[in-house]
Amino acid sequence: MAREVTEALRAQIRDELPEVAAIRDAALAAAVVEAWALAIAWSSFGSIREIPPSGNPGQMTLTRGDQTDHIRGVTRLAMRMAEEMAALNPDLAVDHDIVVAGGLCHDVGKPWEFDPENRRRWEAAPRGVGLPSIRHPAYGVHLCLTVGLPEAVAHIAGAHSGEGELVVRSLEGTIVHLSDIGYWTMALAGGLIRPETVSQKYRRPISL
Repeated sequence: MAREVTEALRAQIRDELPEVAAIRDAALAAAVVEAWALAIAWSSFGSIREIPPSGNPGQMTLTRGDQTDHIRGVTRLAMRMAEEMAALNPDLAVDHDIVVAGGLCHDVGKPWEFDPENRRRWEAAPRGVGLPSIRHPAYGVHLCLTVGLPEAVAHIAGAHSGEGELVVRSLEGTIVHLSDIGYWTMALAGGLIRPETVSQKYRRPISL
């Protein structure tokens, strides 16, 4: 299933995730592209756009679009949130590049968890290696570290979802986490989620 990472694939990733251009550090931007290129090359998907627009397989699925809509949406929300908080609170030391890179990479593990070939294996024998064997946050950490992304970005990939409740999230990780939750919550409130895919935690009022 693994394929070679090509320049054509890297160019495709940059086209699918244009917010990469907002990362000021060229080496960091290149590593973000490399992580996604590797994620796609190591899956049966040919593109991020082929991945269903869901939070988890079969759950919280957008009524239209693809996975790039979610990734880009979370990244843009995180960028705006960081900018506004920093403008209102000059002492808040937010790393812009880590926010953007973390937003773009928070779901980089999804090609693994959503891969139809993996799903068939896991569903055929759930007690073999698990269902799934590795959730996308954990696999995302693996990809981030494999391509040399900073620990701060790998942390965001690993802690953006439920796994993050077991650790202390970084400032940038908190921003991406809240942007991710906000994205799905607003999409649900706005009628952008297929009703039959609404996950249980979003069926009850959210209180903080």
